[in-house]
Amino acid sequence: MSLPLVAPLPPDANPEVAQLATFFNETLGFCPNSVLTMQHRPAIATAFIELNKAVMANHGRVSSALKRLIGYVSSLAAGCQYCQAHTMLAAGRYGAEQEQMDHIWEYATHAAFSPAERAALDFAVAASAVPNAVNDTIANNLRQHWNEGEIVEMLGVISLFGYLNRWNDSMGTHLEPGAVALGEQQLAGHGWSPGKHA
Repeated sequence: MSLPLVAPLPPDANPEVAQLATFFNETLGFCPNSVLTMQHRPAIATAFIELNKAVMANHGRVSSALKRLIGYVSSLAAGCQYCQAHTMLAAGRYGAEQEQMDHIWEYATHAAFSPAERAALDFAVAASAVPNAVNDTIANNLRQHWNEGEIVEMLGVISLFGYLNRWNDSMGTHLEPGAVALGEQQLAGHGWSPGKHA
C-alpha cells in the first residue's frame, strides 16, 4: 500500500466541513477521503461540497442516476479508478437500473440505454477527452434530445469529475472499504483495480 500524496484529516477536523460533508452520507454512505484531504484548506473543501451539491441536484430529466453514470463514463475516460468506484456506488444508491450498470461499457449499442442516454454518455466521453473531442456531431445529437439547461447540468457533472479525477489520481487518494467492495464486485471484470488507491 502506497501512501497518498497528502494524508486525509480526521472527519471532525473542521466543524464547517464536517457539517457540509453529511451530504455524502446520502450519496455514498461515508465522507470520501478526497474531501478529508481537501480540508487541509477548509475553503476548498467547503466550496467543493457546495459545487457538488449544486451540480448533482435533480432538476428533472437528467436524473440523479444518470448523473452518476455520466460521472462514471467521464471517470472511465480519464482513467481514475477512485472516481469510477465512487460513481458506480452512487449510481446504485440513486436507483440506476442494474441492467444499465451491468452494461455501461456497451452503452452505445445495448438496449438498456435510450438514444437520449447514449447522446449524454457520448458527450461525457468526448468532453472528458484530452484534447477535448466535442464536435458538431456530438453537439447536434445532444441537442436533439436535451435542452440547454439539461446540457449545462451534464457538463457540470463532467467538469466536476474532471476536477475529482485529477485530484484523486494526483493525490493517490485511498479508496474506502465500501468503494473497494463495489469495485471488486461490479467493475473488476472490466479492467478495474484499486491500483494506487489501495
